[in-house]
Amino acid sequence: MAQGVGPRHGGGQDAVGLVEATGRLLDGKHRHGRPGAAALRAALVDLYEFWLSRAATAAGVDTAQPGVALVAVGGLGRRELVPCSDLDLVLLHNGNPGVGELADALWYPLWDAKVGLDHAVRTPAEALRVAAEDLRTALGLLDARHLAGDSELTARLVTAARDQWRRTARKRLPEWAVAARRRWERSGEIAQSAEPDLKHGRGGLRDLGLLDAVAAAQLADRPGAELRAARELLLDVRTELRRELRRDRDVLDAPDAARVAPALDFADRFALARELSGAARTVAYAVDVALRSAVEPPRSRFGRRPSRTPLDEGVVLHGNEVALARGAVPARDPVLLLRVTAASARSVRPIALGTLRTLADSAPELRTPWPPGARRALTALLGAGEGMVDAVEALDRTGLWSRLFPEWGAVRDLPPREPVHSWTVDRHLVRTCVAAATLTTTVPRPDLLLLGALLHDIGKGREVDHSELGAAIAAQVAARIGLSDVDAKLVTAMVRHHLLLPHTATRRDIGDPETVRRVVGTLEAAAGSESAALLALLHALTRADSLATGPGVWTEWKAGLLAELTARCGRLLRGHGFTPPEPVDEIQRELVATAVRSGTGQMLLSSEGNVATVVLAVPARAELLAPAAGVLALHSLEVHEAVLRTHDGGHVGVFTASPKFGSLPDLTLLRERFARAVAGGLGLAQQLAAKERDYRPAGPAGPACPRVLWFDEEASGASTVVLELRAPDRIGLLHRVAVALRACAAEVHWAKVATLGGAVVDSFAISPLDGGPDAAWRDRVEKAVLAAAG
Repeated sequence: MAQGVGPRHGGGQDAVGLVEATGRLLDGKHRHGRPGAAALRAALVDLYEFWLSRAATAAGVDTAQPGVALVAVGGLGRRELVPCSDLDLVLLHNGNPGVGELADALWYPLWDAKVGLDHAVRTPAEALRVAAEDLRTALGLLDARHLAGDSELTARLVTAARDQWRRTARKRLPEWAVAARRRWERSGEIAQSAEPDLKHGRGGLRDLGLLDAVAAAQLADRPGAELRAARELLLDVRTELRRELRRDRDVLDAPDAARVAPALDFADRFALARELSGAARTVAYAVDVALRSAVEPPRSRFGRRPSRTPLDEGVVLHGNEVALARGAVPARDPVLLLRVTAASARSVRPIALGTLRTLADSAPELRTPWPPGARRALTALLGAGEGMVDAVEALDRTGLWSRLFPEWGAVRDLPPREPVHSWTVDRHLVRTCVAAATLTTTVPRPDLLLLGALLHDIGKGREVDHSELGAAIAAQVAARIGLSDVDAKLVTAMVRHHLLLPHTATRRDIGDPETVRRVVGTLEAAAGSESAALLALLHALTRADSLATGPGVWTEWKAGLLAELTARCGRLLRGHGFTPPEPVDEIQRELVATAVRSGTGQMLLSSEGNVATVVLAVPARAELLAPAAGVLALHSLEVHEAVLRTHDGGHVGVFTASPKFGSLPDLTLLRERFARAVAGGLGLAQQLAAKERDYRPAGPAGPACPRVLWFDEEASGASTVVLELRAPDRIGLLHRVAVALRACAAEVHWAKVATLGGAVVDSFAISPLDGGPDAAWRDRVEKAVLAAAG
């Protein structure tokens, strides 16, 4: 392959011949024609090794005494040399006084021929000393490979360098992790970049080098087949990019990608971008796992076993990772996968690799329709904010996300066709959920907003209208996860019409009544009596979608147009954000009668699986809402729905709840504590404050701000109004709100409570004990309720 390229006496001309031979390889002008990317790298390695070994022999490296060795590091050391790369070489010696002349004989011909060269002349002791201080040198020596001269000298250095790395790696990797994160901030993420940096970007070749280093330190397994395939693709793209450009560039822009794609047998640059995204995400996830296990091992803190803090049923925070509780059995608990993922997202803590493997091996698929607990956990995950990104990525990289949503494969790593988009389609959907999580208190159904955000572009990637196909897919998902017909219709309509408001606001005259009528007609045809809810959901989804698209997409101008259009449409639609609860039934009437006769609080409890229905009643003179909510929260019962009514001299409440941890509490103890709480002898506020301190989520507070809305309660006359609270859920929230209402002398006539994942939408029909619900009283109540929810 490289015959006739060896050095002649005089040096410089020989390196010129090396450059000429390299050019012929890049042009494909040799007996094998144009080699593929991998073959080209192998040919370049052979060519440079041949020239360097001949040059070393001519310079006297092989016969030098004491011994001298020429050692390759970097790409040549790894046999991954790509076109236009610098040569990384070390001239190793044992105190040879003539080593400077040997170096000149090797380096000057390369410099004269303008071959890039990164070189060093060192003894083994010097090399190890530099490696102990400079992390890049330490990692470079892990790739060291003998080229010429004293092979035993090279072997001693390689062995000593690897031993030194194994001894010191755990202490030095935090430094490398910090440097890597800074590099990612500068170079971005390959998987989500329109112009990915193949070497320095997150998920690139530098990160693969980090994985090799962690494996060399015996802190992680050697990269498997998936990572080897990712390495091959990244190297192939980098090879073809440099072959096309004939210079040392590692950033792949769109025009260059269009030239590289056919050379690697991809249909177009979009197909290449999709494969590249998948490869980079594989590498990035592996780096996260490797650094986590190497830098923060489970027993690293002062030699003590890490704490295990409960996060959810069967889920704990073990040290800094989300893991399975000791008694959790994934094979018997289909919802456990979602609870683990939601806990990871809420706490912004990674899922332990062992937990992911256990779930992948033994977690059963959820049957259709999903149980209510699965829908609640899904909503909690989708509404967790930034923590959702890494949690979903962990599931996606291990094949668990596609078990929940088989439709995801069609959009995974799908590059956007519009330059305004900053993310692949799958990441855009996740980012839309992150943005929507900040808007959950602006809509009456935050759970449906989050699900619509996840699915609104699920129909992309096919040669059809993605809104129509997406709506059909959304209907399938809604049926699978067990939504009611009404809710399924709303989610489907959100996906089908997610472009209705932005397209109308920016392309039509929204001051024209006919424009508004057309939008309202579309909403009514899609959602019927739920048109007002659909309008609110689409408004919030439009904002979240824009924020998750790219910088500059959501502007004040666009926000103003959307707000005006939504307001005009809202004025044509009827309905409130609430409906009063159903009348009291026979069982509830009997319980109220018993409470009135006895003068004490009464309780009935029934359960189906792990979900309890608790019916509570008290005489009219006693408080129901605050003690009921407080006692249930004290027993770690998470309230999903609650309805309170006044009836025949008493109050009755029906609570649907499930235990946050463990099993349902003892009924006798629950009844006794409720009676004490009604009598005022339990000290609920102090006990709940202590419980919240003990079980405060490990991550940041909820992303949405509490919000209060007011409505007139037509059925109860002018003295009664409805306060609707939309807020992130917290331990004891309902109890604190009830106490706040009581402190403001507000009488609660009825209440409806709904916990939707990590958010609540609670409605209270209230009136002042004295006077009417004037503006000052409403302001005082609103401030008190927001303070209780904050």
